[in-house]
Amino acid sequence: SFYEELLSHGILKPLSAHVEGLVEKEGGCDYVAPRCISSVVKYYLQQSGADVFYEHHVTHISLRDGKWEVSRKMGSPELFDVVILTMPVPQILQLQGDIVNIIKERQKQKLESASYSSRYALGLFYEVGAQIDVPWAAKYITDNPCIRFISIDNKKRNIESPEVGPSVVVHTTVTFGREHLDSDPAEVQQLILSHLESLVPSLPKAASVKCQKWRYSQVTKAVPNCPGQMILHTQPLLICGGDGFTCSNFDGCIESAMSLAEAVKFHL
Repeated sequence: SFYEELLSHGILKPLSAHVEGLVEKEGGCDYVAPRCISSVVKYYLQQSGADVFYEHHVTHISLRDGKWEVSRKMGSPELFDVVILTMPVPQILQLQGDIVNIIKERQKQKLESASYSSRYALGLFYEVGAQIDVPWAAKYITDNPCIRFISIDNKKRNIESPEVGPSVVVHTTVTFGREHLDSDPAEVQQLILSHLESLVPSLPKAASVKCQKWRYSQVTKAVPNCPGQMILHTQPLLICGGDGFTCSNFDGCIESAMSLAEAVKFHL
C-alpha cells in the first residue's frame, strides 16, 4: 500500500533507465524517486500535519517532572510527553543526561552491537547543455578500490530539463570509506576524482563538485532481537527505532515506522 500510494502521486516511478551491473532480485521491483529521495520524506511530513523544525542538534535527554527535557546545541531546552529517536544507533549512545543511566546494561550491549558501513558520496554538477556520453544511466563498479557506483542522476531519474544541467553522483566502496574516514576531505575528493577520470575519461569538467562524508551509510548489522524498535523508558515514553533496527532500505524504514507507531499508540 505504501508503494501504491507513492506511485499514484508520482513520488516514485518504476526504474526504466539502464543500470549496468544491477542485481535483479526474483519477484522484486526497482523504483526511482524523480524528485530525489527527500521527496518521499517531505510527502509523509506533509501528510502528517506536524510542525517540523530542522537543525535542532539534540545533545541531552533528561527526566523533568514526568516529562522529557530535551536540550540541543543552540536554543533553550524543551519538554515533551514522548520522545522517539531514529538517528543512527551510535548517535543514540552519544546522548548525555539521564538517558545514560536509563538505558539498561543489556540494552546498551545490544545497541553497541549494531554496525554501519561508511562511504563518501561525490556530486558533480554541470552547466546546461553539457553532454555525458555513456551508454548507461548508472553503473555498479566491481573492480575499482575506490568507486562502487556511478549515476548520471538526471538520466537515472528520467528527467530532462532545459534549465538545469546534468549531474553525476559517485559512491565509494565500503573499504575506501573505512580507510579514509578521518582523512582530509580535499584529499579524499581529489582521490575519488582521479579514479573517476580513469573509469569515465569522457566526462566533461564539472562546474562544481561536492564531497560528502557518509559516516553511517548502511546498516551492516542491526540491533539484535529488537524488530523495528526498542523501548528505553515507558512512563514517559522514550523509544528508539529506524533502519538500525531493521535494514537500510525503504522496506526496512517502513517496517520500523510501523513498529514505532504501534508501540507509541499502545502507550498513549
